[in-house]
Amino acid sequence: MILNVDKVNWPDSFPYAPQTSVEVRNDHENLYLHWRVKGEQLRAVTTEDQGPVWEDSCVEFFCQVPGDKHYMNFETNCIGTMVGTRRLGKSEGIVPFTPAQMSMIKRRCTYAREAFEEKDGMYEWEVELEIPLSLIFGDKQPVFPQTLLVNFYKCADLTKNPHYVSWQPIQLPTPNFHCPQFFGEIVLE
Repeated sequence: MILNVDKVNWPDSFPYAPQTSVEVRNDHENLYLHWRVKGEQLRAVTTEDQGPVWEDSCVEFFCQVPGDKHYMNFETNCIGTMVGTRRLGKSEGIVPFTPAQMSMIKRRCTYAREAFEEKDGMYEWEVELEIPLSLIFGDKQPVFPQTLLVNFYKCADLTKNPHYVSWQPIQLPTPNFHCPQFFGEIVLE
């Protein structure tokens, strides 16, 4: 399935929305996310995993197994630097993925993993992630079809056009992606 990440949730403060889509598929062992982005400015300062990738040109996938109080976030800048955690909320119950867990996530990106300051102009870029379902479901082997609660995001906090765009709308007064109450459902076949 291909989903458009195009909900501008805070149009008065952050009206900019780069063209963003994500193709989602799975093979019962891995979840595959193929992001395509076209927009103004490109920034990639963060080169160490678990660093502030959301300040760069970034795409994000948050997911929750139905019935689980925790959710996970997978945030990736345009050069493949990632944040990965399991958490209860934006600032509570945060358990970062270990380096071994992070190395299980395969990443392919348009740009090499080299830092650069913000560039002006129009840029098209892609990020492909291969996430083992074991990172999402843990020891529980999912039975297919399997529902997953998710949201997909595009952001770039420190660019000239900061933006906070989502697949499912977020009804909060200020930008916040850590809100599972606004996740939508996808079905893994």
